[in-house]
Amino acid sequence: MEAAHERWLIEGGEARPGRARRVPIVAWKDGIAQRRGDEVATEEPLEIRVVYDCDAGPQRQSVAVTMRTPGNDFELAAGFLFTEGVLVERQAIHQIAYCTDADEEQQYNVVNVQLRAGVHFDAERLSRHVFTSSSCGVCGKASLELVRAVCPRRSAQTGTITPEFILRLPESLRTAQAVFERTGGLHATALFDPNGTLSMVREDVGRHNAMDKVVGAALMQDRLPLDHAIALVSGRTSFEVVQKALMAGIPVLAAVGAPSSLAVDLAREFGMTLIGFLRDGRFNVYAGSQRIVGAPVTAASAF
Repeated sequence: MEAAHERWLIEGGEARPGRARRVPIVAWKDGIAQRRGDEVATEEPLEIRVVYDCDAGPQRQSVAVTMRTPGNDFELAAGFLFTEGVLVERQAIHQIAYCTDADEEQQYNVVNVQLRAGVHFDAERLSRHVFTSSSCGVCGKASLELVRAVCPRRSAQTGTITPEFILRLPESLRTAQAVFERTGGLHATALFDPNGTLSMVREDVGRHNAMDKVVGAALMQDRLPLDHAIALVSGRTSFEVVQKALMAGIPVLAAVGAPSSLAVDLAREFGMTLIGFLRDGRFNVYAGSQRIVGAPVTAASAF
């Protein structure tokens, strides 16, 4: 963790789980079976707790359990609380620390986010977010109305980018995915500046976790809103990934995979440029095409 953040972030020691581990496998190729080792991405639970003051004294509330790849856990916790509307600024956080109580079995799989004195916390706000998974994200969100309740921002940035700019992004992300190169089992979220320079990348077994880690890092660095950033995700875009990007003020979100219908609806409603299937020299624009300038648009067929 950066030195500038050590005043309020308390990292754990060497006992923390790694991002990948080696397992024995039997590999079949050309009719031949061979025993060897292989690296797989680590997937372990992370419980996020909020520690806050109220009239009854100090309280500790568990708000979520997510299956994640260990690493950047504090960014993940901060990003999750921000993108879900619990935190509105970094100054609300006093410190983030692993729970290292002697009676805790999962010392480095539990994170305490301690709020500053006087910061209001609504313990019921996240009562529906009891469990999240690495694949589907926070379960229980089923409508645009619920997303609107925690996503008040609208992408106001009006700068433009070219198709050539967009097509260069996947290769920059691929070369930066260190753990993916070893395991092939991680999603990634990357941030690029308007010049196409990669400024940040985070990996995780959960696509929503990777986005939360990026947003959490930006929150810690006082970089929010990310209203001049372009984000690229390695998988598909669900409505939750779009929501989290919108909460961070990201105006352009591109993905290697496909968007869901609700992701498209949300991007269009909030003025985001949403790009899908960005691979093999092509991409589709599902929302916000006005930000992309270059080749003229022709009509191939009727809807």
